[in-house]
Amino acid sequence: MAEQNADNSEPFAHESAQGADFPPEKSQGAPSADDRVSAANREAFGLIGLRQGAGGDRTRGTRARRAGRASGARPETTVKILDRGWAAPLVVGPLDAPARPGGELAVVQAAAAAGLPAVVSAFAERSLAELASAADVPPWLRTYAFRDRDTARHLIARAEDAGVGALLLALGDRSRVRARRVAAPADLGVRGPFDDVRTLLRDRADRADVVWLRAATALPLLVAGVDDAPDARRALDAGADGVVVTALDALPEVAEAVAGRCPVLLSGGVRRGADVLAAIASGADAVFAGRPVLDGLRAGGRAGVSEALDGLVGEFADAMAFTATATVTDIGPEVIRTGPRRADRPPDRLPDRAPGRAARPLRKSELHASVSDPVLDTMTFLNEITSRYPEAISFAPGRPYDGFFDSEQIFGHLRRYLDHLAEQGSSPRQVRTAMYQYGPTAGQIREIIADSLRADENIDVPAESIVVTVGAQEAMLLVLRALISGPDDVLLVSSPCYVGITGAARLLDVAVTPVDERDDGFSCADLEAAIRSERARGRRPRAFYVVPDHSNPSGATLGPRARSELLELAGRHGILVLEDSPYRLVSPGPRHPALKSMDQGHTVVHIGSFSKTVFPGARVGFVVADQPVVDDSGRTGLLADELAKIKSMVTVNTSSLSQAAVAGALLAADGRVSELNTAAAAYYGDAMAATLRELDRHLPAKRRAALEVHWNEPTGGFFLTLRVPFRTDNAALIRSAQDFGVIWTPMSYFHPGGGGPHGIRLSTSYLTPAQITEGTARLARFIEAQSGH
Repeated sequence: MAEQNADNSEPFAHESAQGADFPPEKSQGAPSADDRVSAANREAFGLIGLRQGAGGDRTRGTRARRAGRASGARPETTVKILDRGWAAPLVVGPLDAPARPGGELAVVQAAAAAGLPAVVSAFAERSLAELASAADVPPWLRTYAFRDRDTARHLIARAEDAGVGALLLALGDRSRVRARRVAAPADLGVRGPFDDVRTLLRDRADRADVVWLRAATALPLLVAGVDDAPDARRALDAGADGVVVTALDALPEVAEAVAGRCPVLLSGGVRRGADVLAAIASGADAVFAGRPVLDGLRAGGRAGVSEALDGLVGEFADAMAFTATATVTDIGPEVIRTGPRRADRPPDRLPDRAPGRAARPLRKSELHASVSDPVLDTMTFLNEITSRYPEAISFAPGRPYDGFFDSEQIFGHLRRYLDHLAEQGSSPRQVRTAMYQYGPTAGQIREIIADSLRADENIDVPAESIVVTVGAQEAMLLVLRALISGPDDVLLVSSPCYVGITGAARLLDVAVTPVDERDDGFSCADLEAAIRSERARGRRPRAFYVVPDHSNPSGATLGPRARSELLELAGRHGILVLEDSPYRLVSPGPRHPALKSMDQGHTVVHIGSFSKTVFPGARVGFVVADQPVVDDSGRTGLLADELAKIKSMVTVNTSSLSQAAVAGALLAADGRVSELNTAAAAYYGDAMAATLRELDRHLPAKRRAALEVHWNEPTGGFFLTLRVPFRTDNAALIRSAQDFGVIWTPMSYFHPGGGGPHGIRLSTSYLTPAQITEGTARLARFIEAQSGH
């Protein structure tokens, strides 16, 4: 720090000490990712200078500090973190590998004497009760993602009894934890010794562990391993009371993201008091002091730790005096002067990169904001829960039942399509080209799809109005990209709604306005009110997305009258209706007319998919876009033509092999997909009926009235929804999976405007009758227990 300290020597330059920074726990061998982050912080600190404040004191050292104390001019270093006062913005440790016998106790006592909290490990040599009783300042506990939740519960209970001040949990792979042999720690309640403590831990600590810990204890909980602002927001959403950032250059964005809602701490690379001030100026509320403390412990035990802490706090006060900051709250970004980073130096001054050395990692904050949107994380979190509890019965996946698929059918479908091409007069060379080349961007089976729509749905449109897509998801992306032309254009959605449409909108920076369903389903009056409201705000509603048949996630279906009202309203207000109905042809019983079949004014863009009706792995969907489009010269084309142009820059075309397999299935059924799926529709109908029957058996009317539980009764599709008296958040989902062996989907995932805090989505399509019977019994037990009755 050139302006603040002319002596840039590094008194603690040895980087091989074990366990000196948080969260790293170094292993032998090559430097870990955590070591590289700590080294990067050291480099970043070295490029920071402090600006001398008005009246700032350039004098340094013990004589100046003593003079400051004598004159009463010494800056005030105290802070308040987590409602506790500390002598300085420092957390001591953690030291997971004490440098000498009794080292943990020595560090705790020295830290307390200095008015600072110390961090102790769950694998400490001494009990938490002994360590906590030896200090006036409550120590913090570094905990882990244990394989056995009972071990974690036992440890938390001991921590609470001992009066521990906070818990620290580092996210990430357990390989970051140093292999070490320990006896049986009394606070874990398990027998030892353990040759490697990592055998007690799960492979990875993730957000689910944060949610679980938050539900298991009232102790303050800090989450380490936070890399950027989205990570920090997710930690807060999971229940963290503070976040620990590993990279100095991430501090400003994280501090801005949390906006004072919790303390932000920095770990790694802090060696001097000026480093502490630089971290505070960059957005931290406090820092972890590990390496200087460990060196002090090695050199002189408790006295060495005290000397190291006294020196660090004194240097911090010197830095404050230099910058003329009287209190810690006065420290802001204006007190630091940042020099050029290595990457900014002229090319002739760049050092040669060592072979194999990794480039600077990308910051997620530098990527598009959609990659950090919670809607893109929902399925990932469900997959984490499903993989963690493989014995649980899952009502989460909304996919077709595997029992209807036969691998040999694919070859039959392909042969049927090849025969069709030959029957249409294609030569062997033309057939070969159709299968092996890209094919037309808009698709090569459009005529077959158009015939199927006429036969099965009474949708009569020309083949050129169809674009074959890579599943319905690409169709949504293409339609939104074409229709939304500016920041004032708005997409309206029936809410709760399928996450695919809101995810696509987020990727394209499309504004989404939810139109909330009522208890009896979607209301056209609510849609009209939303349209008027958006226009009053100066925005332009462009389209309304709806799943009119057996909606995902609610299971609701629009009646005939509501369908007519919707088309009339859309025509009157000049908006398009995006109809997405993947479950119509795999549901039993009579069907209401598709919106597109009722469309007389080119108001409906129909989005279709063969994932539920043929097989998901084909990844073939389509969009019917017969809306006329007039260009500046007066020439009229179809919206489908514009979608094909966009597709040519996205996926180029949909797989010819996949199109062939789907086309063969359609040809074999004479275009009647509903007949192709007669057995499947009956199965799904039976599964829905069985689920409703079993729910009623385990939670009869009188009992669910007492519990304030109710559910809808869809006539088809894959989904139904329950309302319960408790919050159906991620913590409840984890408890349901772990303690009751049943998985479901929180309805809050499907509310783009927020909502659904007491809703559960159940998918019935993928389960066997035996799984439905057992799964609903487990679900009922969970609801009873969670309701507290």
